[in-house]
Amino acid sequence: MERLYSGPSAPTKSATKLCPGKPYLYSNFSSDKADADDMLRSLWTAATGMIAQQYHMDTISNNLSNVNTTGFKKNRADFQDLVYQQQVLAGTPATAVSEIPTGVYVGHGTRVAATQKLFEMGSLQSTGNKFDMAITSEVGFFKILMPDGSFGYTRDGSFKIDSNQQIVTSNGYLLEPPITLPPGAINNSLQISENGEVTVKVGDDIRPTRIGQIDLYRFVNPAGLQAIGQNLFKETVASGPEIQGTPGLDGMGSILQGFLEMSNVKLVEEMVNMIVAQRAYESNSRAVMTSDSMLGTAISMKR
Repeated sequence: MERLYSGPSAPTKSATKLCPGKPYLYSNFSSDKADADDMLRSLWTAATGMIAQQYHMDTISNNLSNVNTTGFKKNRADFQDLVYQQQVLAGTPATAVSEIPTGVYVGHGTRVAATQKLFEMGSLQSTGNKFDMAITSEVGFFKILMPDGSFGYTRDGSFKIDSNQQIVTSNGYLLEPPITLPPGAINNSLQISENGEVTVKVGDDIRPTRIGQIDLYRFVNPAGLQAIGQNLFKETVASGPEIQGTPGLDGMGSILQGFLEMSNVKLVEEMVNMIVAQRAYESNSRAVMTSDSMLGTAISMKR
C-alpha cells in the first residue's frame, strides 16, 4: 500500500507498520528520532513566540516613553503565524467511498508582520501660546522643510519664531509654506484663523496685516508614512503622494491656535498590553523548558 505520510522525518518502511483501519497513518516502532525532532521543533516554535513578545514589549515601551510627546502617534505590532507542516492532507481518501474530513497540520510559530502607526487623534491641551497650533481632526499634517531640501510632515504644532522672524519647529525647521513676520510686527497680535489665514498687527497700524496662509496635507494611507524621529514623517510609495488642502475644507481638520495635540497613547491600555506580553513571554519560555525536559527524558532512554 502506498504511504501517504508527508512529514519531514517520515519513517522508513522497515521501521513502520500500518495502523489497523487507518491506511493513511503509520505506527513508528523506532520513534526516538521522530520524538526528538518534534521536541526540537517545539523548542524553535516557542523561541519564535519569545522573540515576537520581545518585539511586542519593545513597541509598548516606545509608546510609554512617548506618552507626553506632542503629536505622537502610538505604534501597534501585528503578528502572523508561520508556515504549517502538513502531516495528513484533508480530503485524502480513507476508504473507497469516504475521505478524511480534516487534516493534520503542525505550526512553526509566529513572526512580526507589521508595525502600524495608529493616527487616531490625541486630546487637545490649551497653552495660550500664539504660535502653538493643533489640528482638530485626524486628517491633516503640517508640512516642514528639511535641511536637505526634502519635506517632512508632522502633527506637532509647537511652533516657535527664530531670529529671522520665521515660524519654525523646535529643531529650527521652516514651516512650509514659509511664514515670516514683517519688521515691526507685534508678536502678541498674531492671529491664525481656523482656515489657516495668518495675520498680525504691524507698528501703529490697528488693522491686522495678512502675512501668509498655512495649508494642511493628507495622505491616502497615512500608516504608510515613514517615521524618522523628531515628530516627523516622510512620504513613501506606500503612503501615496501628498494631497494639499485648506484647513477646514477639502476633508481637512481646522487649525486651533493656542492649543497642542497631545500623544494618543493610553496608559491603561499599554499597561494591559504589557501584562499580556509578559505572560505570553513566560508561557513560551515555559514551553522551551518543558520541551528541553522532554528531550532530556527521550535521550536518557538510550542509557
